[in-house]
Amino acid sequence: MPHFRACIARLLEGLHSYHLTLHTSPDLACTPMHPEFPLEPGLIHLNHAAVGPWPRRTAEAVHRFAEANLRAGSRDYPAWTREETRLRGLLARLINAPSPEDIALLKNTSEALSVVAYGLDWVRGDNVVFPREEFPSNRLVWESLEPRFGVEARRVDLAGAVDPEAALIEAMDANTRLLSVSAVQYASGLRLDLERLGAACRKRDVLFCVDAIQQLGALPFDAQACHADFVAADGHKWMLGPEGLAVFYVRAGIRDWLKLNQFGWHMVEALGDYDRTDWEPAASARRFECGSPNMLAIHALAASLDLLLETGLENIAESISGKISYLIDSLESKGFDILTPKAAARRAGILTFRRPGQDMAALHQRLMAAGVLCAHRGGGVRFSPHFYTPQADLDAALDLL
Repeated sequence: MPHFRACIARLLEGLHSYHLTLHTSPDLACTPMHPEFPLEPGLIHLNHAAVGPWPRRTAEAVHRFAEANLRAGSRDYPAWTREETRLRGLLARLINAPSPEDIALLKNTSEALSVVAYGLDWVRGDNVVFPREEFPSNRLVWESLEPRFGVEARRVDLAGAVDPEAALIEAMDANTRLLSVSAVQYASGLRLDLERLGAACRKRDVLFCVDAIQQLGALPFDAQACHADFVAADGHKWMLGPEGLAVFYVRAGIRDWLKLNQFGWHMVEALGDYDRTDWEPAASARRFECGSPNMLAIHALAASLDLLLETGLENIAESISGKISYLIDSLESKGFDILTPKAAARRAGILTFRRPGQDMAALHQRLMAAGVLCAHRGGGVRFSPHFYTPQADLDAALDLL
């Protein structure tokens, strides 16, 4: 019955919204109506904080790229490099970087954070401050510095902190070299005030590193306004792109502070001059890209970012915020405790909840078996809808609960 109601609601939503189109197929009434996201009937995707689906245009871009390789091989490689350049521009717009020259294309968030951690010239006694609740990518890399360089990893407990920014700022001292945070915590969904943290770092001459993977594509992000020195994010979550390609921003004034640990043909200033024996690293952030770019993923992520920027990041943020507010009200009425902060300024697209006395791992498994893609995080179930998620999908998931 919940599935039938969801199908009917989806059909009605499609009929009443100019954003949506009807597809003439046998599964008409059960197909999500957004033209860019024709997910399978009965599949409810509330897991964008893990891995998001590709838009239709992204799949088509990959298909065109594969066909071009099949039919013409590398004949059109110059066009591929133009798409690489275009992607840098799109990413610069997405994070409000001063220039595409500030953008490096790396494999993932972990690689970008490792470039920072093993590029800085540490002194024994330095410390790095970060939240205790961080995703492993933004925790292990700093902890690995302790036995190698004598760098103290200062873990700050944000759970229950009335003022999480104050807790992080108070943990810094004269030996603090870097503050590293996720813009949005992966388990609780807590959204930090990056501008406040960045201003505190700038005042104390502390480097500020932001793992933005749970914000980019869901909310506007401004690297300059928050005084970020480093920003890293893979494209496979809210940016709706493939795994294996990440944006890495380094503020131009400190780019040469990072010593290089990877070397290859793509990171040199005289790109393409293969016979040159004297070389130097590129002045741009390309210096952090040692080898051949992931051209297939570049074409895919560029297509996904086109959709996000066309839709408008403010519009996306407003849509997601409305869906999260709706879920909060509905879940509380069903007796669930909300683990994510309820204030709109303190959350993004993540909503984690639990019911006292209920096995949340078992509930997560039942939801997944019923076609509701979600996650078991932070002691509860995590829903993470995107801007296109139909209202009927939210209602169907709530009915299953």
